[in-house]
Amino acid sequence: MTPATLLLADDDRLVLATLAEGLRRAGYTVLDAAGGDEAIHLACEHQPDLAILDMRMPGRDGLAVARWLCEHTDCPFLFLSAYGDTEVVSAAVRAGALGYLVKPLDVQQILPSIEAALNRGRELRALLEEEAQLSAALRLGREVSMAVGILMAREGLDEQSAFERLRGEARTQRRRLSALAAELVRSAGNGVREPRVQG
Repeated sequence: MTPATLLLADDDRLVLATLAEGLRRAGYTVLDAAGGDEAIHLACEHQPDLAILDMRMPGRDGLAVARWLCEHTDCPFLFLSAYGDTEVVSAAVRAGALGYLVKPLDVQQILPSIEAALNRGRELRALLEEEAQLSAALRLGREVSMAVGILMAREGLDEQSAFERLRGEARTQRRRLSALAAELVRSAGNGVREPRVQG
C-alpha cells in the first residue's frame, strides 16, 4: 500500500525538522513547509492525504491555510499549537479540523491521531464522491422526466409511451438517453427547434 502523504507546516524550523523526520521514520511521505504560502504551494503540487498545520505562523497562519484547503481541495487537516486554550481550540473546530495536537509533540504518541484523521479523511472523500454521483444521477433522472413530460404534452402521449418513444429514438440515433433528453429539455427551454423524436 502506498504510504500516506502528509503536509506539515510550522514556522519553527526545529519542530518542523524533528517532526518531519519522525513521521518519515514512521512510514509516511512528508512534505514540509516553513510557512502558510509554501504549504499552499505544496498542497497544489502534491495533493496530500492530510495536512498538519501550526495555528500561529507569520504571514498566512494555519487557519488561513485551512480555509484555503477547504475551498480548493478535499484535504483534511489537523492543527498543532503550543497553545491549548479554549479560544484557539474553538477556532480550530470551527475551521473543520479533524484534531488538535499540543506541542511539544512525541511522534509515537500522535500516530493514532494521524491514522484516525487519515481514515476520517478517506470516509469524507468517499461521501463526497457518493454525493456527486447521486447529484449527477438525480440531474439526469430529472432531465429524462422533463423530456418525457415535453413529449407527453407535445404528442398527447401517456408517460410510458413518451418514455418508450424517447428511448427508441436514443437507440435509433445511437445516443445516450440522458444526452437526448438533455438536448430536448434545453431546446424546449430556449425556444429553439427541438431534436427529432419520431412518432
